[in-house]
Amino acid sequence: MGDEEEKQQPRVLQMVRAEGSDKTCITFVLNNEDHTLGNSLRYMIMKNPEVEFCGYSITHPSESKINFRIQTRGGLPAIDAFQKGLEDLTGVCQHILNTFEHLKKHLVMDLLTPCPNYKNRVRWFS
Repeated sequence: MGDEEEKQQPRVLQMVRAEGSDKTCITFVLNNEDHTLGNSLRYMIMKNPEVEFCGYSITHPSESKINFRIQTRGGLPAIDAFQKGLEDLTGVCQHILNTFEHLKKHLVMDLLTPCPNYKNRVRWFS
């Protein structure tokens, strides 16, 4: 039985709702995550004006587990705010990746372009 428990991986995302609370206040448990996702996601979720509270805590330094709490106002379900935060963060990451790829492409082209002022030298910056 010990081998079976070791093979089972915890779910990546779990939802915990306190007894008596409604859909506007939920704690999400994110397994195998740390401050990198926690702080970035908290920032994106707090940009939503309908979010009243958003915070996270790491359960223990030796565990890769985040308790992520969201409380909304105006009837917006906390899960909707969580999903929008994930989508917004994905969009920001995609923009950063696209910008990096674009600049990398142009930097390589600039490095391979001969500099007009010096023979046999390449231009380092445009």
